[in-house]
Amino acid sequence: MFHHRKREIMSRIRIIPTTRVAAAATLLAAGLIVVPALATPGSGITVTALSKGDFEELDVKADKADNWDLLLKTKDDSDIGVDHLVIAPGGRSGWHTHAGSTLVTVTVGEVEWYDGDDSLCPSRTYRAGEGFVEPANHVHNVRNTSGAPAEIVAVQMRPDNTPGRIDAPKPDDCPSF
Repeated sequence: MFHHRKREIMSRIRIIPTTRVAAAATLLAAGLIVVPALATPGSGITVTALSKGDFEELDVKADKADNWDLLLKTKDDSDIGVDHLVIAPGGRSGWHTHAGSTLVTVTVGEVEWYDGDDSLCPSRTYRAGEGFVEPANHVHNVRNTSGAPAEIVAVQMRPDNTPGRIDAPKPDDCPSF
């Protein structure tokens, strides 16, 4: 009788963990199916970090020259990095944002910059020698719609210890690519 009772108890002990594992696996699988993928990865793009500097608070002023002057001020530590990006014909960055502002200069070819924060999802073409600003926390995508490689240099200023790129879902009114 004792042996029979022990087998019954051991059988229950094995069933309970197996049932819990199966239930957890089912919940995990259901969660993976229900949760949409947020990342929109790039394609045909190579990013090379050229430098990254850690800066304390900045309070930089340039002497006025005619109508031009400069004021750069931060209220906390910052990371400032420089990246060189090569985008193959048809390549794209994927939808993303940055925690800080990015100054972009096209050095070779041309790129098309898509503004995902505007409900019309407008785009603008920039050619070698032209520059533009990617505002902080602003969803965007950069594409090379030309038949030749394009290159850009990006200077990124962002809060200390934040990622250089934050993946974002494709905005509803923007094209899929």
